[in-house]
Amino acid sequence: MKLLSVNVGRPQPVPYTDQAEGVTAIDKRPVEGPVRVAAPGPKGVGASGVAGDTVCELRHHGGDEQAVYAFAREDLDDWERELGRSLANGCFGENLTTEGLDVSGALIGERWRIGSVVVLEVTSGRIPCRTFQGHLGERGWVKRFTRKGATGAYLRVIEPGEIRAGDPIEIVHRPDHEVTAAMQFRAVTTERELLPQLLAAGEALHSEALAAARKYVAGQAR
Repeated sequence: MKLLSVNVGRPQPVPYTDQAEGVTAIDKRPVEGPVRVAAPGPKGVGASGVAGDTVCELRHHGGDEQAVYAFAREDLDDWERELGRSLANGCFGENLTTEGLDVSGALIGERWRIGSVVVLEVTSGRIPCRTFQGHLGERGWVKRFTRKGATGAYLRVIEPGEIRAGDPIEIVHRPDHEVTAAMQFRAVTTERELLPQLLAAGEALHSEALAAARKYVAGQAR
């Protein structure tokens, strides 16, 4: 398991975003050399946890629980075959493009060491948005991405430090439950009956998903 690339984005004006200034940094590109990773602060205030990366829409992106976004090269390759087009590392807006790691199948609370210092923890899957669809230029992309369910994973920073392309990735902790990033995604989108099962992940789960699960359970108990 290794890190193929570290990808960062710069703000660009586009016609397909709801961001107030009409800009997005979803088109991320691989960068050379070491890149610092650190917790950026709470959502709405903190942006990306990856140095040099920009988050333009702080209402929905960035913050400690979405500090870093990872996507597997294997899933990009699968989409290449399905879409009949080339997909470069970073084109799904991911900060980390990985190899040999089941990112969508990672457990909530699972921890990865990248290189010798940095430790990241899985918090949730990624929910597709209009900007993602506009960036890729694929008709019906949000529904298509949702149907496949290979979401990649958002991560929080447990131990900050520097990472670079080629660094090994080691799973250093796997929690004792079965809640994956992909399952969390299905629970908050198309299969809400799964929401109670998310509670097994506890506080490691993205706080918004945890709140949704608790609300659903409370509603069922009435």
